[in-house]
Amino acid sequence: MNNQRWLSQSYFIFFFTWGVYLQYWSGWLSEAKGLTASQVGYIMGIGLIARAVATMFAFPFATKFLSGKKLILVLVVASLVVTLLYLPANSFETILMITFLFSLNYPALLPAIENSATTLMQTSQINYGKSRSYGSIGFVIAVLIISFIVGIAGERAILWCMIAFLSIMLLMQTLPTPAVLLVKPTAEDRGKSSSMIGLFKIKGFSIILLVVVLLQGSMASYYNYSYLYLQQYLDVNPLYIGIILNIAVISEIIYLLKADRFGHWKTSKLLIVAGIASTVRWIMIFVFPNVWAFIISQTLHSLSFAMAHFAFIQYISKTLPKQQLSNAQGVYSALGMSLSAALLTLFGGFLYEIQPGLSFLGMIVFTIPAVLIIYATRKKYQY
Repeated sequence: MNNQRWLSQSYFIFFFTWGVYLQYWSGWLSEAKGLTASQVGYIMGIGLIARAVATMFAFPFATKFLSGKKLILVLVVASLVVTLLYLPANSFETILMITFLFSLNYPALLPAIENSATTLMQTSQINYGKSRSYGSIGFVIAVLIISFIVGIAGERAILWCMIAFLSIMLLMQTLPTPAVLLVKPTAEDRGKSSSMIGLFKIKGFSIILLVVVLLQGSMASYYNYSYLYLQQYLDVNPLYIGIILNIAVISEIIYLLKADRFGHWKTSKLLIVAGIASTVRWIMIFVFPNVWAFIISQTLHSLSFAMAHFAFIQYISKTLPKQQLSNAQGVYSALGMSLSAALLTLFGGFLYEIQPGLSFLGMIVFTIPAVLIIYATRKKYQY
């Protein structure tokens, strides 16, 4: 199979499931399983911790023994099996244990696919942005489909949708795979493999990681409180909230389709633009508390999130040795997408209780330092 097509299809079907997980999972736990808001919060928090541990330690370790294709297959099978365990589960304790197991496997699919992408970027001329945009498209389509299904069948259908989408993902593993992803690491490869400590010794990596963690972490209030902000504070009809939130994903798709045009930009330049866009975005929501300002701010998602993500992926694919790619993906997923989001969600929640707009404005405490760090270090570390 064409490498570009394989990567595009992998992103598309994974983000189909990711749309269910990010947008509807907490609602399913509450409505279908009858858990309280505090119980749901606790379960999702434990899930984030398990996800961070899995992606930072277990995932890089597994890449030393399994080929890229085999690792994805194992994670898909494990995710599907654990998801089926939710069917008979009804008690808080049981659901908590299942969620812990689920979070050790399912979220690791994202760095596994991203790791495959960076491997293909190093070994063949693929357009990362184009393939990654298929993931965003899959996410949007999934959200629309699930909204329709839930409207007809109720929240209990959410779990069945996840089972169905993971089953499709499993069937897709039978399709031809790029040859480089079929190569199983040998004992010699493991002997040459680099440690996580070695990753942080690479010139400039720690600085760039810190910047993207700050920028991605600043999305915490947006991810967790946007729906409440629109519904309760701006009094937006729930029918339109999904449309408004999807504007961000559409802007992300547009950027990713054109992302490779920014391939000649330095990492520092990409991150500066992302940091400034993030700062403007959060200030705009606070200063102009109305739905039109929020809609306009959504278009900045293409820069505040997508450009920062692209900058990191481009940096590691061009700078790091192959042996360090899985370590870099693991630590990025753990710190940038899990732990930082968990911690800053608490900070954003504290501010939201004071004044909803403050939960967004408070995120500039992280975006402004990110920009300043880049200006202070880009010449020294030449990135």
